[in-house]
Amino acid sequence: SAKTSNAPRRAGKQERRQVASRVMSRGALLTLPNVLSLSRLALVPLFVAIPATGTRVALVAAAALTDLLDGWLARRRGPTRLGAILDPVADRVFVLGAIPVLLVEGALTAWQCLVLLSRDIATTIGFVAYLRYQDLNLHRPGSGLGAGLGLAAMNFAALVAAIWVAY
Repeated sequence: SAKTSNAPRRAGKQERRQVASRVMSRGALLTLPNVLSLSRLALVPLFVAIPATGTRVALVAAAALTDLLDGWLARRRGPTRLGAILDPVADRVFVLGAIPVLLVEGALTAWQCLVLLSRDIATTIGFVAYLRYQDLNLHRPGSGLGAGLGLAAMNFAALVAAIWVAY
């Protein structure tokens, strides 16, 4: 007899959307993408506590990698309600934790800090407004992927440059 599979990657486009909707509505907590997002939160105190330039660059690289991986996995396996909130929160917490440290240590000037933080504050306000006024159906395969990767690359480059140039 032929094997049948319920794997979302083999299903048609409509079926993948239905599977993603079921996964997201189940409110799964310990999915791999969610664990990766949580790991970014654990990197913040390390960034604050360890002043070594190489270590900080590695922490920023780890944060960027976990962000890339959790997004890729969530798009492939289907997002969860927690993941839809946890991923952007983890991103903001990491950036909002790293930038003030670099300001206090003199690695960034006040205006550089303001420029970097204003982008994240605006993104946070936009996300909160979206949650307030829209349905939380965020799974649209491929939507914003290029822009998201571009922003992640720019954030990574800006933080690495700030750390490297300052020390």
